[in-house]
Amino acid sequence: MPSHQAIATKDPEIITVSSFKGGTAKTSTALHLASALTKFHKKKVLLIDFDAQANLTTGLGFDPDSQDSLAPVLQGEKALEEVILRTQMRNLDLIPADSWLERVELSGNLASDRYSHERLKQTLKTTAYDFIIIDTPPSLCWLTESALIASKHSLVCATPEFYSVKGLQRLSLFMQNISKRHSLNILGVALSFWNKRGKSNDAFLGLIESTFPGKALKQKVRRDIQVSEASIHGKPIFDIAPKSRASEDYIKLTKEILKRIKQK
Repeated sequence: MPSHQAIATKDPEIITVSSFKGGTAKTSTALHLASALTKFHKKKVLLIDFDAQANLTTGLGFDPDSQDSLAPVLQGEKALEEVILRTQMRNLDLIPADSWLERVELSGNLASDRYSHERLKQTLKTTAYDFIIIDTPPSLCWLTESALIASKHSLVCATPEFYSVKGLQRLSLFMQNISKRHSLNILGVALSFWNKRGKSNDAFLGLIESTFPGKALKQKVRRDIQVSEASIHGKPIFDIAPKSRASEDYIKLTKEILKRIKQK
């Protein structure tokens, strides 16, 4: 069921959640950041699934094949409010993803628009939310670029393993190129699947510091099987296992992110 929007009173804080590879808990981080903002900070939040794999959409209990994504909106065929769905959580809405997103920039009027990557930014200007959280594909593609251009902030996701951290270097260069044309604040690097006894922790943190100086978030998200179990129910871990360690970690991570936004 489409959600109803109020009149915007101020620009929302738009955060793109990104990574260069899969398996970094990027989608889980986007979901739990959004959920924590609504549940514990009384914010109105719009989640945008901007990844054609649609894991965020299915994780919230929606069938991506039965819903419209942002694709027809970016093509000028539908209004934004027509594709916004209400979730089971109060004050948390969703724009789902579908397979059309994967090559949307190559079809319709976007294909002939040399500034097509600016379209999302223009589309989100009239939204009446406190926060918009955009979950992007784990690649440096048109969708990721469009999301970063539309955002005030970026949250980078990684795991303490070699290929994840090395991928940050390419993501950093990608963001630097975008920031030359558009203002972009990197909130921090969120580490998931954290084991505080990991033998290579210092080395990984050193690589993150050299790539994104001062951006490693203090709060790490520990590995917790209950995150996967919560996704089966289409709900955040706060509702399924509120006393779990991952629930505790995501609550603290959200507070740290809010603090960084206020300091900006």
